[in-house]
Amino acid sequence: MDTMKAVGLTQYLPIENPKSLVDVVIEKPKASGRDILVKVVAISVNPVDTKVRAPNDRVEEVPKILGWDVAGIVEEAGPDCSLFRPGDEVFYAGSIARQGGNSEYHLVDERIVGNKPASLNFAEAAALPLTSITAWEALFTRMLISQDPNSNKGKALLIIGAAGGVGSIATQLAKQAGLTVIGTASRPETVDWVKSMGADYTINHHDPLLPQLQAIGFQNVPYIFCVNALEKHWAGISEAVSPQGVVCAIDDPTSPLDLTLLKQKSVTFVWEFMFTRSLYETDDMIEQHRLLNRIADAVDHQKLKTTLAEVLGPISAENLRQSHKLLESNRTIGKVVLEGFV
Repeated sequence: MDTMKAVGLTQYLPIENPKSLVDVVIEKPKASGRDILVKVVAISVNPVDTKVRAPNDRVEEVPKILGWDVAGIVEEAGPDCSLFRPGDEVFYAGSIARQGGNSEYHLVDERIVGNKPASLNFAEAAALPLTSITAWEALFTRMLISQDPNSNKGKALLIIGAAGGVGSIATQLAKQAGLTVIGTASRPETVDWVKSMGADYTINHHDPLLPQLQAIGFQNVPYIFCVNALEKHWAGISEAVSPQGVVCAIDDPTSPLDLTLLKQKSVTFVWEFMFTRSLYETDDMIEQHRLLNRIADAVDHQKLKTTLAEVLGPISAENLRQSHKLLESNRTIGKVVLEGFV
């Protein structure tokens, strides 16, 4: 039996516990159907990793592997594959319904994989897939924002949580679409980062939103994309959104939202969950392949830049525990990446 190194869990524990993520050796998978087997070169971490790992009483008989951002090289292609062949450099986010990519080799359906941007190294590319898919789908698929800059003149988008991975990509995509971008940030370093991504204005998400918007000349905004702390900002969002505007969110509120706050303005509220297509194997699942290729093309033409902020070293349980601690602090900027196995 061929084996490979991986980082996984059998118990769902606080990240301070050294058993929360452990180095393991597991069976190396083989490609079949439309799956490709990828030799993992670099990975990045996302809030979904910490949510899946959140403490509970469940025990896994087989180690569960997390990790939903991979850049690597195709090792093997299943017999039904038509998009990739061995040797191709790829990047992708994978499926939450399957084992993640924190392993030396990883199986993934080729329909949710893109060609790695040629102008980026593997660490830079690993920072992009999940956040790029999320931001793209949120803006253009869920909120139905036009990609034509001429149609968005005079329209503004408020991004709550703009310094994180998703917010950083959403800012860049929105600017390309001709929107005025207002990003929230609360520390000097996050304000600088948000501006470096292209935001026209920044406001502080710890303070009421509407007075700050009005102070910079906006009575309301037609589009609001809330990346985190939806419950905390819900009342402020309902005040700040324009009549007939659109609000999109991606995080998980712990209590029901009062949707009646949006009724008088006839506001549209939509969710974005980038795993929907792969989880349900929707008929348009291949759109994520096309989307990632468009992202790669934009990167290679200097229209989009990686949001890599820090490489924490090789892929190991110790380094991944450190990465999870950073994410759980809610103070990360951009993306944290790990590269290679020792």
